[in-house]
Amino acid sequence: MSELVEHVDEHDRVLGVVDREEAVREHWLHRIAVTICRDREGRILVLRRARTLSRFPGHYDVLVGGAVDVGESYEEAAVRELAEELGVRVRVRFLFKFLCREGISPIWFGVHEAVVTEVLVPDSGEIDWLDWLTVSELLEVVDQWSFVPGGREALRRYLRSGFGSGAGEVGAG
Repeated sequence: MSELVEHVDEHDRVLGVVDREEAVREHWLHRIAVTICRDREGRILVLRRARTLSRFPGHYDVLVGGAVDVGESYEEAAVRELAEELGVRVRVRFLFKFLCREGISPIWFGVHEAVVTEVLVPDSGEIDWLDWLTVSELLEVVDQWSFVPGGREALRRYLRSGFGSGAGEVGAG
């Protein structure tokens, strides 16, 4: 079954509708909505992608997300992807977007943050393993484990922007 996405330009303006596999194969820009999930203690969710996935099987990531459907906003896609992949319905906060050239093709990443307090029910077709890590724990492993390149870049931008500052101590006092 084909998945249709909006082909966009270097300014994230829509050029047309294309099949996602074709966009990846032809290296056409398209949109991906991703979310960095935190818990009440400020820890960040880390997951290992299922080994059966076509893109980055068995790699670790801090991003939950996927392609933005035609006519869908980054935020709508982020909420949908969290429900599909983690079984949770939570509000997301749009943080920033950037043109990611790391990985399988150039894509626009719309990065969100969500505080997740519900029990996670991961989709086993998408996620093999997950755990909550403090920022310091995550920084120890991000360059040691096989991370999805775009996820590593998004995490670094997230932390540099100050969104993750003091994360290990949030709620500790």
